[in-house]
Amino acid sequence: MRKPPSATATKAEFDSRPANGWATIRRVAPYLWPEGEPWIKVRVLLAMLFLLAAKIVSVGVPYLYKKAVDALGVATGAATTGASAHDTLTWMGMGAVGLTIAYGLARMGATAFGELRDAVFVRVGQRALRKLALETFTHIHRLSLRYHITRKTGGLSRIIERGVKGVDFLLRFMLFSIGPLILELSLVAAIFAIYFGWQYMVVVLVTIAIYVTYTFKITEWRVNIRRQMNEKDTDANQKAIDSLLNFETVKYFNAEAWEAARYDKAMASYEKFAVMTGQSLSMLNVGQNVIITIGLILVMVMSAIGVRAGQFTVGDFVMVNAYMMQITLPLGFLGTVYREIRQALVDMGEMFGLLAQPAEVQDAPDAKPLVITGGEITFDHVDFGYDANRQILRDFTLTVKPGQRVALVGHSGSGKSTIGRLLFRFYDVNRGAVRIDGQDVRSVTQSSLHSKIGVVPQDTVLFNDTIYYNIAYGRPDASRAEIEDAARAAKIHDFIVSLPEGYDTRVGERGLKLSGGEKQRVGIARTLLKNPPILILDEATSALDTQTERDIQDSLNAMGQGRSVIVIAHRLSTIADADQIVVMEDGRIIEQGSHESLMARNGRYAAMWAAQSMDEEAAAYVSPAVNLPQSPEQERKLVSARRPDGGWDRY
Repeated sequence: MRKPPSATATKAEFDSRPANGWATIRRVAPYLWPEGEPWIKVRVLLAMLFLLAAKIVSVGVPYLYKKAVDALGVATGAATTGASAHDTLTWMGMGAVGLTIAYGLARMGATAFGELRDAVFVRVGQRALRKLALETFTHIHRLSLRYHITRKTGGLSRIIERGVKGVDFLLRFMLFSIGPLILELSLVAAIFAIYFGWQYMVVVLVTIAIYVTYTFKITEWRVNIRRQMNEKDTDANQKAIDSLLNFETVKYFNAEAWEAARYDKAMASYEKFAVMTGQSLSMLNVGQNVIITIGLILVMVMSAIGVRAGQFTVGDFVMVNAYMMQITLPLGFLGTVYREIRQALVDMGEMFGLLAQPAEVQDAPDAKPLVITGGEITFDHVDFGYDANRQILRDFTLTVKPGQRVALVGHSGSGKSTIGRLLFRFYDVNRGAVRIDGQDVRSVTQSSLHSKIGVVPQDTVLFNDTIYYNIAYGRPDASRAEIEDAARAAKIHDFIVSLPEGYDTRVGERGLKLSGGEKQRVGIARTLLKNPPILILDEATSALDTQTERDIQDSLNAMGQGRSVIVIAHRLSTIADADQIVVMEDGRIIEQGSHESLMARNGRYAAMWAAQSMDEEAAAYVSPAVNLPQSPEQERKLVSARRPDGGWDRY
């Protein structure tokens, strides 16, 4: 089997690689013309028809304006030369007034067609946005645990947020601004060439060419500034989120001022580039205004000369001005549109780079659902390291028989928690295999694997929702009675019903409104409700007091009946009754057997048991009320019994 990237992956390899502009456009295009959804195509075509109608009517508006002005001129001239009042009023009624009304109706029509276009297309755009957001969200959940622990949540959420907004902008403005603008400019240039002469068309086209070139050059420069501004914005945002998520730690170390200074430093960097962005925008706007004004003056002077020479009417002069003003608005908007499209492409490129990030752990093409026949778990000569320089497991071989309760013990860093992660397939092994009832976990679907394994972690993290929701997360279709039974088994039901809002009590961000023991019991209830055939208990009762731990231990033991259970433990007293105890060191098994056999061997496990027993004996002499020895005699005994390495000797 191909060696997974986990062996040599680095943080740089998991960074989102932005897609380039054209690749991004090609990536979005299928959402505008999806296969198998004809109603989307109908809406796009209808929106384009409304767009075409709006532009044709819009280009005709200045011509109607010119005709109305000429009609008024004729009427004024007739009145000056002595024509009858009846003739003058008839002409004005049939000409100027009618043309003025037509001019107004044309303006209304252009606006109406534009609004109809937006109304028809909005569902297409929002649907594309929703599908892309869902695709991104789903993909992020498919990425490996390694990826998520090397990325910062704040920065990741900002990439997604900007990328989704960029999709909405690109769909609306690229389709309904750039294309229509090119169409409108082409029609205006053609009208100038046909009606006024090629010289007018040349002036208009040269003005547009200089304007567009200047806009694109300056905007490209500004995009680089915006990219750096976004990086500083992301950095400041992730620092803020990281600080808020660790609110208690900040308080414990009186670090509010430090966090504020750290955040302010990040915002100062953002401010620098934000100021540069604003100043460069002013430079862009001034240059655009100068270019378009020079072009406007040139064609207006040319048309004024034509009027004086009798080649054109006053209405023609007005029409030239109207057309130039009409193209000035979209050209002015072009700078903004191009800039925002470029920025949207950058933002979307980051998001699509994230989507292009391959999932480290993937289902095999021929993966089948996991079938549990007994629940035997086998680690067969497993080697594993989180990276090439950090080997965790070395030739690790272990078999958990169906229904057995196997405990893993050892010092921190010995590889105990890694066993659970490999079984759950957060990572793939570098060598060897992990099997359940003979099925390699790499050959079964991850969904079926995860559904068959229940995990109670040492640090239970809860959703910012109700207690009911967090317990029901173990099996969303469970009845209320089943959820309450799970809470009773986890010894937390009485606590929940004592709360003013009971099961509807919200637990806060990451469950911070609950104590560590309360969170852990909710996590246990959640796993009890899931009722899986395989259990992993990773220091599952570490945050509980002794009495509650004993009560819940009974529940966990009862739950483990008939199931394969792997217990990762620090307190040896909680696993003394395990069917098999595995002592680990440096990723290897150094001792294995029952509690009695390991104690009889008088090896590493026996030494660990003795050390913990001494600590418990020493703790028994300490008053829980004041954390001091209960008497001078006891204090004398404890002091004399303490070894230089911090442990306790018998006395």
